[in-house]
Amino acid sequence: MGHRLSKIVTRTGDGGTTGLGDGSRVAKDSARIDAIGAVDELNAFIGLLSVETLSPATTTLLSEIQHDLFDLGGELSIPGHAAIGTSHVDRLERAVETLNADLPRLKEFVLPGGTRAAALAHIARTVCRRAERAVVSLAATEPVTQPARMYLNRLSDVLFVLARFLNRDASVPDVMWRRDRGA
Repeated sequence: MGHRLSKIVTRTGDGGTTGLGDGSRVAKDSARIDAIGAVDELNAFIGLLSVETLSPATTTLLSEIQHDLFDLGGELSIPGHAAIGTSHVDRLERAVETLNADLPRLKEFVLPGGTRAAALAHIARTVCRRAERAVVSLAATEPVTQPARMYLNRLSDVLFVLARFLNRDASVPDVMWRRDRGA
């Protein structure tokens, strides 16, 4: 790879465009750049969550997700390129099953909270949903692979279950929505 990022200030984006991985330039407010930015923001929130005190298995899961998200950003930056496949989606589905295996069944909605780590997982989940919406919006006008869309949908499930898992692991109850709390 060499010195790929040796020059950071290029001034090439000063006119409101940015370069894609294939060398083409697009407006910085295009649907493609919005999707890339949302995936990047999600990756940053996963990074924030990953610096919490977590089990080695959780840290490994989050690291894999961060690498996947970087690959997804690459896929989005090169129109027609595919980096995320069904094996990535399958891995997330297995993670949901593993994390959810010993959690109590839900009878009410869960509010974000409990431990700091769980709250961060909930924030990452909401950012993931925004990234998913941005990718779906891009797919309305340009080709986006089905596994890329599926990945973000499954990832939000992982992050929801992970939040519950982190609370349970810390012996802190989930914050449950109470319908009977009065006005």
